[in-house]
Amino acid sequence: MTRQLAHSTARPLSTHRLLLGCGVVAGPFYVIVALAQAFTRQGFDLARHPWSFLANGELGWIQTANFVLTALATIAAAAGLRRALAPGRGARWAPVLVGAFGASMIGAAIFPADPAMGFPAGTPEGPGVVTLSGTLHLAAGGVGFLCLVAACYVIASRQAREGRAGWALYSRVTGTLFLGSFVGIASGGGVVWANLLFVAGIVAVWSWLSLLSLDLSRA
Repeated sequence: MTRQLAHSTARPLSTHRLLLGCGVVAGPFYVIVALAQAFTRQGFDLARHPWSFLANGELGWIQTANFVLTALATIAAAAGLRRALAPGRGARWAPVLVGAFGASMIGAAIFPADPAMGFPAGTPEGPGVVTLSGTLHLAAGGVGFLCLVAACYVIASRQAREGRAGWALYSRVTGTLFLGSFVGIASGGGVVWANLLFVAGIVAVWSWLSLLSLDLSRA
C-alpha cells in the first residue's frame, strides 16, 4: 500500500517537470534551428528578412516543422505552468496566454508568410503580393505575440506579490522589449534596425520562458 501511494504521488511531480522541461527547451530549439537556416539559406539576410520567410522555398518545410514542434513544446509548457502556478495570482491567465501563443505558432505554420524582398532566391525585391495566407500569418503571429507580452506582465505581477522584485523586473523588461520589437517590425518591415530589434526581442522572450520554466521546475 505504501509503495502504491509513493508511486501515485511521484507521477504528478514527474509529469510536471517534464512539461516545464518542454518550456526550457522550446526557445533554444526554435532559435537554433532558425539561425542555422538564416546563415545557410541562399539569399536570406538576417538584417532584412523576418524568420517567418524561411518557411518559403524548397527547404521551407524545415521552418514549418520548427514552428509546429516549438508550438507543441510551448503548449506543453503552458500545461506545466498551470500546475506550477496553482493556486495564486496568474495561475489561470498565464498558462492560457502562453498556450495561446503556442497555438498561434501552429497557425503561422499552416499559413506561411508571403515571399518578399528577394527571398526565397529569385523573388523580386519589394513587399511583394499580399495573399490570404500571408494576411492570416500576420494575424496569427500578432495575436500570439500580444498574448506572450501579456503573459510576461501577468507573471511579473505574481512575482512582485511574492517579493521576487528582481524576477518581476526581468519579466516586465522582457515583455516591454518584445512589445517594442513587435511594434517596430510591424511598422518598419524591411528596415534593418526594426528587423534586428525584433530578432533581439524574440531571443529575449524565448530566454525568459526557458528561465521561468527552469525556475518553476526547481520550486
